Amino acid sequence: MFRRRTALSVSATAALLAAAPLLAACGSDAHPGAAAVVDGKRITVAQLQARVKDVREAQGKSPQGAQLIMNTGRLSLATLNGMIFDEVLARAAEDAGVTVTRNDIQKWRETAEERAGSAERLKAMWLQQGIAPDEIDAMVRNQLLLDGLAKHLGADRGRPQGQQQLAQALAKTSRSMGIDVNPRFGKWDDQQVILGETKEPWITTERAAGRQRV
Repeated sequence: MFRRRTALSVSATAALLAAAPLLAACGSDAHPGAAAVVDGKRITVAQLQARVKDVREAQGKSPQGAQLIMNTGRLSLATLNGMIFDEVLARAAEDAGVTVTRNDIQKWRETAEERAGSAERLKAMWLQQGIAPDEIDAMVRNQLLLDGLAKHLGADRGRPQGQQQLAQALAKTSRSMGIDVNPRFGKWDDQQVILGETKEPWITTERAAGRQRV
């Protein structure tokens, strides 16, 4: 089964910065200051830094912060992997005519919170996956886009064949977007739709809601 991100962690701000310092703001020669370019759109190092910092600060406030940080040494790469994948998924869904409303997101999240036991417990579970509280709605939206895309393709995400069919559709979209990653972060793999250095597949089992998620 695929996974989109590595499990994450955090502690106090000092330990946090020591465990995973923010990236220096430099880019490739072709795209100065860019961590990646996706379909002509730059994902800047500054944007990546901000996303990583947001997760780290949230983890630092957790009672399990030290353990969280210990488990997330490759947070920057995992985060960039997710940011690129978000763009690929959004394009694939748009091309397929798949849309998600604010009401859809709210209903999905309410169900997930009920299964998790509370909203705070759900946030803690997502934080273990390296997702800050203010990014949860975006992640829920991705889950729903994946569901909608799978339905459009007639793919059953609960079966290996369905997952492969979905992966092939995303790979086709990925190839069309000319994804160029700053070499310091590795190389994007269009076939597997992942940042090669992360070596992480992109669909995982969501513990909080008891179903698959990006």
